[in-house]
Amino acid sequence: MSVITFTNHKGGTGKTTSCLNCGGFLNNKGKRVLVIDCDPQANASTALGCNPQEERKNMYDVFMSGTEEFEAVALKDVIVTTESRIDLCPSSLDLAGAEPYLYEREDRLQVLKEAIKPILRKYDYILIDTPPSMGQFVINGVVASDHVIITLDNGIFARTGFEAIQTIFSDIAEITGTPVSAEIAIITRGRMIQEAVTPGEEILRGFRRLLGLKNDETTSRQQHDEILTFCEKSFTNVFTVPYDIKVHEAQKRGLPLSDYAPNSRAAVVYKEIAVAIEKLNVKKRRS
Repeated sequence: MSVITFTNHKGGTGKTTSCLNCGGFLNNKGKRVLVIDCDPQANASTALGCNPQEERKNMYDVFMSGTEEFEAVALKDVIVTTESRIDLCPSSLDLAGAEPYLYEREDRLQVLKEAIKPILRKYDYILIDTPPSMGQFVINGVVASDHVIITLDNGIFARTGFEAIQTIFSDIAEITGTPVSAEIAIITRGRMIQEAVTPGEEILRGFRRLLGLKNDETTSRQQHDEILTFCEKSFTNVFTVPYDIKVHEAQKRGLPLSDYAPNSRAAVVYKEIAVAIEKLNVKKRRS
């Protein structure tokens, strides 16, 4: 099995979307998949059709387990099976309150790793969704993982964000003695090019050209090409996921694209990423 963490300390890069949709296509291949939601915003939980407020136990209880006088709660105690047949360890806003307690623990970096150990043989893939931060939940996810997947948008700060993540990886490697690297990069949203242009929009574009200004889609293309070139030098596998309204529709429905719109533009790419993830697992077994 493989534990895979999706991360970027920047928000809006598609961590949750990528985690869920890769999990969906792995699940459709007959793999046993568990998603662990380590983000207090609980977006992964909601996007899999789970109402975090209705769950009696969640990741807050797991991280607080063994802290002061809190009761012992294992991962198996919080797992729920979703409509898509993906198992989920849900999160909740309460999870934010657990982080200060983690700083007081000597084993704070390994809390999630140790919690996962008893259920390792139950799943083929355990996918960890992390929050947009530099805090303990991101570090716990990275330390617990066999592989790390970085998600980036094609904005002007994407490269700076990756350099910050590399610093985190170096610090973790120095503390734990285990090298940390990311083999896969996912650039989300892709080239935001409209498929149809209204007459009014065409007039506006022409006016901007007369003024010597770049149109939005031109800027987006250039930014995407720049981050793509950078990623191809830094990662073994780089994928670009195009903008696709089906992603939002699927999340509202509480399903991954594999179940909601398996042939949509974004779904086709996530299916390819799932294949790349399987190859990582094969590589791991051979090593």
